[in-house]
Amino acid sequence: MDTEDNKEDLVHCVYTSAQTIEFSQDDIVALLEKARIKNSALGVTGMLLCDSGSFFQILEGTPEAVMSLLTVIQRDKRHDRVVKVIYESIEVRDFSEWTMGYSGVTREDLKSIEGLNDFFHTTNQYTDLDEGRAKTLLKAFKEGKWRSSLS
Repeated sequence: MDTEDNKEDLVHCVYTSAQTIEFSQDDIVALLEKARIKNSALGVTGMLLCDSGSFFQILEGTPEAVMSLLTVIQRDKRHDRVVKVIYESIEVRDFSEWTMGYSGVTREDLKSIEGLNDFFHTTNQYTDLDEGRAKTLLKAFKEGKWRSSLS
C-alpha cells in the first residue's frame, strides 16, 4: 500500500473475536474481498488469521481509521466477544503491502512458534490469547514466518 507513514500518526490494533456463524472458504474469500476494498479506502493495512471458529486480526493505520473499522467489526453480527488485545502507536506498518493479508495457517503451524507451542496443543483459540502471546504471534509474522503464504 502506498502510504506516507512518516507524516501521520500510526497505530496497530490486534483483536480477537469468536465467529457466530461457520465460515466456509468461500465466505472467507468474500469477507476478504470486501475488507480489502474498505481498508484501501480507509488507508488501513493488516492481516487476518482464522482457526477453530475464531479470528485474530491486526489493523494498522491512523487512530481514527483503525477505531472506525474496529467499531464496525464490533457491531458485525458475525463476530462475538471482540476483544482488543493490543492497541499501541507504531513507527511503521508491518503489513504495508496488504490491505488485508490472509494466511491459512494450521493449528500445527501455530504449535511450531516458540512461546505458543503449549498454548495451541490444547483446545485454546485465538480468543484465549493474552497480550504476551498475541505479541509472540504478531512477532512471528513480522519476522517472516508464513509471510510468503499471505494472500
